[in-house]
Formats: sequence, structure tokens, C-alpha cells
Amino acid sequence: MILRWDGQVPHEQPDELAEEEPLEIRVRGRAVSVTMRTPGHDEELALGFLLTEGIIRSPRDVLRVAACAQNEDGNVLNVVLSPYVPVDFDRLTRHVFASSSCGLCGKATIDAIRSQFPPVTSDLVFDAETIVRLPKTMRAAQATFDRTGGLHAAALFDLDGEMLVLREDVGRHNAVDKVIGYCLRRGAFPPDRHVLLVSGRSSFEIMQKALAARIPVVAAVSAPSSLATTFAREAGQTLIGFLRDRRMNVYANSQRVRFQALDTDG
Repeated sequence: MILRWDGQVPHEQPDELAEEEPLEIRVRGRAVSVTMRTPGHDEELALGFLLTEGIIRSPRDVLRVAACAQNEDGNVLNVVLSPYVPVDFDRLTRHVFASSSCGLCGKATIDAIRSQFPPVTSDLVFDAETIVRLPKTMRAAQATFDRTGGLHAAALFDLDGEMLVLREDVGRHNAVDKVIGYCLRRGAFPPDRHVLLVSGRSSFEIMQKALAARIPVVAAVSAPSSLATTFAREAGQTLIGFLRDRRMNVYANSQRVRFQALDTDG
């Protein structure tokens, strides 16, 4: 129960809160990350994290993902990689612990991340009319946000505006990892003919994760950071911000957006 005040008499009422718990990801018996996340789709989160950290490159690199039998809370995952996958733990760009609000904390150097993944060269073109419809579709699918108001969302759409997957999490970077992990698990990888939409702002790390997954277009309902914009331009990614009310700003590589007069009645 919470105490709510709306300018009249304070009153008690029930309320739901977004869950936040730690998840430890282990590779070959070694912890490579402890991230604060919303429980659910944890295998996807682990796979997406490992891909965007450059530890794995394809679904073939992973033999299985299993919960640690000695952890009753289910907050420890062991990712079993193929014996042919080399793992240089010293190259990990993230500190072992990451909060839900800042997945970038502990990145060694921006230059090291840029050099890890080649630029996108996709010649796909998305209709602006299709792109401006995406936030409404994503928002309609945010069931947990409707109950708690405390989660970020990430969703993947195809050229026709059809939503492939949506994931919610207290951490925006976790939501993106879950989307990428879904693609790895389902065999829809790489998602290089899709647009990634995030519910908040677009940060440098979100652009880096999209680049690792070869996603050519990233859109956000809020603003991008200056570093995200610079990174997108250099990485060949199309970056869209303030995608709301059937409007958008294109900050990088606008050649992938086909503009025409929009139907204002839609």
C-alpha cells in the first residue's frame, strides 16, 4: 500500500512497482557481468550482453544457457560456449558490476569499442510514414509499463512496420540486450533489415549494441546524446530522435529514410 495525495485528503491505495534484481552472468565459471535488471527473459539478456561485448558473434557460439543450480533465487546464469570460441576476459569493456541506469559505466575506451565492430553498410530505405507509426505500436504492447510506469522498452520492427519483438526492463540497455538475445535464440540473426526503437533517449551504448547486432536504424522517442550522434555518423547508422506525434529528427545518415507528405489523418 502507498499513501497518495492529489491535493485533497491523503488516502492509501495499492500500487505496483517495477522489479529490480541483480543478474550475474558467468562464462566458463567466471563472472563477466552483474547487472541490475527486471527479471524475465534472462537468457536473452545474457546472450545479448555477450554479443554486444564481442564475446560471441553468432548463435553457433553458444551451446546452452543454464541457471546455476546452487543459486536458489535464479539470479546466476552460466553460459556454456563452444570450446572453439576464444574468450579474452581482459578485453571486456565493462566492469563486472553495472547498474540498471548506466550500462556504459566501466567501458575501457570509446576507441576500443569503435574498433571492435565494423560500420554498417546497409542500403535499406524505410518510409517515414512507417517509422512515425512505430511508437504507437510499441506503446500499445507495453503491458508492464501500464501497471508500473517504471520500465524502459525496446522493440524491433521490419520494413513494413511489423513488430518482431518487444522487451521491457528497468535498464534501457538491458531491454536492448533482451531484444538482441531474442534474435540470437530464434535464429533471426543478424537483424540487419530492421529498425530498433527505444522508449527513452538514445545513448552511445545503445548505438554500440545496435552496431554489434548490425541494426542499421535506431530510433528513440526522446533525444540522442552528442556522443551517440557522433558514433552513429562514424558507424554508418541512421539515428532518429524525438520520434513522437508523427514527427522526427534525423541526426545521422538520413539516406535510409524516404520522406513524403505524411497523411495527417492517420
